[in-house]
Amino acid sequence: MAAEIINLRQARKAKARADKEQRAAENRASFGRTKSQRDGEEKTKKLFKDRLDQQKIEGSKPPDDQPA
Repeated sequence: MAAEIINLRQARKAKARADKEQRAAENRASFGRTKSQRDGEEKTKKLFKDRLDQQKIEGSKPPDDQPA
């Protein structure tokens, strides 16, 4: 019942490669979009922000006993 012998340097490098590949996959998902997809998302964000701003009550302050 001998344990499997591993080279720590190789294991560390393999883990670093796997982490780098995971980060690359996340970047491909977030940055690898077409211009129309980016524009559509930007318009959606602006729409939501505008709707939220329209519902704000101007000049009102939160009560002093509750944090903002």
